[in-house]
Amino acid sequence: MTLIEATVLGVVQGTTEFLPISSIAHLRVVPALLGWSDPGAAFSAVIQLGTLLAVLVYFAGDVCGMTRAALKGLFDGKPWASQEARLAWFITIGTIPIGVCGLAFKKHIEGGWRSLYVISASLIILGILLWAAERRAAFRREIEQIGWLDSQLIGLAQAVALIPGSSRSGTTMTAAMFLGLTREAAARFSFLLGIPAIGASGVFELRELLQHGAGEAGLLALAVGTATSALSGYLAIDLLLRYLRRNTTYVFVWYRIGLGALLLALLGAGILRPLG
Repeated sequence: MTLIEATVLGVVQGTTEFLPISSIAHLRVVPALLGWSDPGAAFSAVIQLGTLLAVLVYFAGDVCGMTRAALKGLFDGKPWASQEARLAWFITIGTIPIGVCGLAFKKHIEGGWRSLYVISASLIILGILLWAAERRAAFRREIEQIGWLDSQLIGLAQAVALIPGSSRSGTTMTAAMFLGLTREAAARFSFLLGIPAIGASGVFELRELLQHGAGEAGLLALAVGTATSALSGYLAIDLLLRYLRRNTTYVFVWYRIGLGALLLALLGAGILRPLG
């Protein structure tokens, strides 16, 4: 992998990780259209550490506040005493489904599920669900009103994102909107909920790569991809939150459905290969 490829893929990862359009889909599609080889699930997971840095920096105040509240609650023997502490525990417990499913379906996630047919179907189906959420959601609740059941349902939705093309932010935002959260609140909780999952996935795959070699990517390419994903990810978070304060998610609905249909057409014409 060249440094130019790593830079482009880092920007793609950072931009699409937080927009509800699937980073994995774009990390498969962009190289395929440019004639590059598939960077692989491991490379994709490692450069997610850049997007983890982006969300930690952007929400530093929230993360520090929740951490302090959770620790204080533990020491005081009242772990659920404040909303910040509860939110911290909701995020922790809500991460369990994706962790369990990630380990159980690891071979599929890194193998056959990366097929462009799977990605195309996921793009379209989740696009339709996002459209339904826009049509039916109440948009009345803020992030402070999230309860235990809400966090578990959104956590289950996050596990669905293990299917390439679904989009972690897309599945969690869709679930949160169905539960009545405002678009901005849905996005904020989605980003915060993703911190443990993104971090664990990236560290796990980085350990694997360091043990068995960085392969075609190379450590320098991984570093460049991670750095560019951090910068573009930070900008994407800010852009999306600003956008959702005044706009709907329909642009992402039509983008997902359009991209999925285009991929199916290109696959049918033999221009793209399902795998590799």
